[in-house]
Amino acid sequence: MKFGTSGLRGLVTDLLGAPSARYATAFGRYLLQTGQAQSGSKVFVAGDLRPSTPQIMATCMGALERVGLTPVDCGFIPTPALALHAMKHRAACLMITGSHIPADRNGIKFYTPRGEIMKSDEQAITALADAIVLQEIDVSLGKQVEVEPAAEASFLERNRNLLPEHALKRLRIGVYQHSTVARDSLVTVLKSYGAEVIPLGRSKDFIPVDTEAVPEALVKLLRHWADMHRLDAIVSADGDGDRPLVADETGEPVRGDALGVLVARFLGAKVVSTPVTSSSGVEASGPFSVRRTKVGSPFVIEAMFEACEKGEAGVMGFEANGGVLIASSFEVAGRLLEPLPTRDSFVPILAALSAVARQGRGLSMVVKSLRLPVSLSDRLENFPNHRSARLMAYLRADRDNLNRFLEPVGKVSRVSDVDGLWIALEKGATIHFRPSGNAPEMRCYVEASSLEEAMPLLAKGLNLVSRF
Repeated sequence: MKFGTSGLRGLVTDLLGAPSARYATAFGRYLLQTGQAQSGSKVFVAGDLRPSTPQIMATCMGALERVGLTPVDCGFIPTPALALHAMKHRAACLMITGSHIPADRNGIKFYTPRGEIMKSDEQAITALADAIVLQEIDVSLGKQVEVEPAAEASFLERNRNLLPEHALKRLRIGVYQHSTVARDSLVTVLKSYGAEVIPLGRSKDFIPVDTEAVPEALVKLLRHWADMHRLDAIVSADGDGDRPLVADETGEPVRGDALGVLVARFLGAKVVSTPVTSSSGVEASGPFSVRRTKVGSPFVIEAMFEACEKGEAGVMGFEANGGVLIASSFEVAGRLLEPLPTRDSFVPILAALSAVARQGRGLSMVVKSLRLPVSLSDRLENFPNHRSARLMAYLRADRDNLNRFLEPVGKVSRVSDVDGLWIALEKGATIHFRPSGNAPEMRCYVEASSLEEAMPLLAKGLNLVSRF
């Protein structure tokens, strides 16, 4: 088990029992030692819908009780709902989720009263957890308590106040429900704005949905639903509801960085923080300054907080997976939208649908008007971490290695090593190789002037990696 781009992740078999109790104990001790909690302080806990989540939740709540804290069960709600509720109470929280990864894996997201933990917090919690390894640890479950309903209610209220009344009344929206913990909340919020909502694909089994690498089988299903139901859009989210999936009126998924740009315009942002994997066209897409970061919400949050500390206003961030983070207060539709510096899928969904309603044209045309370069991404699953490390070491060791490796796709013009390897090719396209921080996967991102150029470039890039 280790911390990835957002939270602790590992196989369920490696997380159940003592490991989850150890990390929850370490987190509780960290809160107490740093003065971010006192004996008896509440720590809010929630989870996603994968089968292992309830047991891990109960184990973590038991561990928090034993260090002198008071865990509060918020049930199965989206991560941003839990984070918002905890921040309103100036309390810490734990979200049990593996996000978009398969059901045989799970994880824990940690939040201090200020919000999502930073990399320095991760290091301190890991050190405390490592110190417990050789100790015998109590893994008994926490006592059963009634679920706190206020967290979900507060999140629904926030999103029902984001747009004007009846803002979506002429739209037909499909909600791909699968097993996302946001599936019912999305329906409730969209109906509150007058949209005609068609629930689709609800599942009893956990289905991992990666909004940054939507599989072709799902794209075909989205296209089928869009045509069959004459939909203006289809919306969904990943397992814990912090990354949006939005498809246009043809069923074609909208890239997450395009959703981020729509949110920046919708809010009137002045400063945008986003990772190097977001489109290179972001800088030219609006009257805001852009801060580029490594991949992972902690890095985006750190850059946002730095901007706020310098006195800048209108600060937000987004990731290529579509999750939007808000560091400043924004006035929207005559109401105040409070900061929520953790990934959220609801604001980008509502911003995109609002643009469709206001502009009176299809979402595909709304996105096309942004004039972002064509960007595609995909991943090789079950790609062992040691293999990823060997490939990256080989490519970084010698420019000749990189040139030989990329010879089938083009000549290297420029290289950036901020996070993975980003390579500009002489003919203007780019290709970016990055090992996933959460799972044994290798990701590949490409940009080109047209879809006809981008698709074969992505296929060739993945093929090169698979043959290494």
